[in-house]
Parts: sequence; structure tokens; C-alpha cells
Amino acid sequence: MSAVFENTARKQPRLPLVARINWVKAAPWLYTLVLFLSWELLVYALKMPQTILPSPTRVGQAIVQYWSPIWKNSLQTLYTTTLGFALAVVAGLGIGLFIGWSKTIYAGLYPLMIGFNAVPKVALVPILVIWFGIGTVPAVLTAFLISFFPIVVNVATGLATIEPETEDVLRALGAKKMDIMLKVGIPRSMPYFFGSLKIAITLAFVGSVVSETVASNYGLGNMMSSAQSQFNVPLVFAGLLMLAVEGIAMYAVMAWIERRMTGWAHRSTMGQ
Repeated sequence: MSAVFENTARKQPRLPLVARINWVKAAPWLYTLVLFLSWELLVYALKMPQTILPSPTRVGQAIVQYWSPIWKNSLQTLYTTTLGFALAVVAGLGIGLFIGWSKTIYAGLYPLMIGFNAVPKVALVPILVIWFGIGTVPAVLTAFLISFFPIVVNVATGLATIEPETEDVLRALGAKKMDIMLKVGIPRSMPYFFGSLKIAITLAFVGSVVSETVASNYGLGNMMSSAQSQFNVPLVFAGLLMLAVEGIAMYAVMAWIERRMTGWAHRSTMGQ
């Protein structure tokens, strides 16, 4: 009998290579490859000057040529972004829980939060420079200011959207306001919270680079600003590419944390 099963297994045709590829996992790499090939062909076909649109090959050469300053400035930008983002997570979670605690607090503070978020953060950088001087602190604070609002909004929304029927049932069973917050409100807001981290981390990079461009002697923002003044466009694109790599990496980390912490709140994907 075992020989029959072995013969049957041997006779099963092997799937072709195309069928064995996980296209969902391969898609990001394929799309990126297509993007860079299209970019290269566009520059070659239109004969673009390197001072206007350098080719990916030329950008790669710039990365190799200026690797030392690119690496050091990339670490500086990653440091300021991560620190500002960490502050935003702590402050955003605390303020979001406070705003979502009461409908009165929500109604009173939410318009103020919207008004604050409507102020362009680049307009606050000169004020931060006056207060703290040129350097790392304004970059960290700008990253914090631009990234904590999505966290506050999502946490407060998660708390504010508890069904009234659920609260009525829990109160009828003797639950207090704190019990409802701890047992229902906070667990309910966690998917909103971890989902907002993916948005906040990308915004934190924007804040860091904006501040580094205006008020810092370090970081990718300062490096790209200096390269632009020297018409070193390939180095500018190299800085942009490093920012994209750091942003994708941090986004992937936040997405992994979201899946690990709130996987129960997400439906499985039925199709590809």
C-alpha cells in the first residue's frame, strides 16, 4: 500500500515556476523594479540633463560616492524622527484617552485640536528655533507636533464610538465609568491606535526633514538643502531615496506591531 502512495506522489506533475511564486510577496519588488526601469528609460529617451532629472544609475553612483555623509545624515534623521515619534505616541495616547473619556471633554477640546493641526508646522519651526536654537531639538519637536494628532484622533474616536447600548448594559450590571474605560473603551481603541502609528511615523519623517532643511546643520534635510544650493541634483535624489527606504522600513515595523497586537481585529483576506 505504501508503494502505491509513493508511486502516486511521484507521478504528480511539478508545478511550473510561475505557479510556485508568491506573487503577493513579490509584487512590491516587481513594482519597484518596473518603476526604476521606467525612470531610467524616460531619462534616456528624453535625454534629460542630470541637473534636472538624474537617472537611477546616476543616483546610485551618488550614493556610492557620498556614502559616508549620506549614512551619517540618515542616522541623524532616523534618530530625530524616532525620538519625536516616541514622544508623539506617549502624548497622543494620553491625550486621546483624556479626550475620549467624556463627551463634554471631546466636544470642548476636539475643535482646538483641529485648529492646532491646521497650522502649518513649517511656520512653527522659526519659533522653535527662537526657543531652542538650531539643532536637534527643533527637528524632534517638529516631528512630534506633526505626528501626534493622528494618534490623538484615532484613540479618541475609538473611545467615543462605544455603542450607547453597551454602556447602558454595563451600567445596569454595576460597572463604573472606569470599568467601562478599562474593559471596553481601551481595548476597542487599540486597533485605531496601532493603525494610526503607520500614518504617524510617515508624518514624523516629514516633520524632521522640514526642520532639518530650515534649522539644522545635520540630517538628510540639511544635506539635500546643501546639495540643492550646489546644483548637485543626484545627491538630492539620493537623499530622497534614503528617506523612502527609512520610511518604508519604519512603516513595515509599525504594520508588524499592528498585526501582532491587534490581529484579532482584522479580517483575513479571502482573495489576492
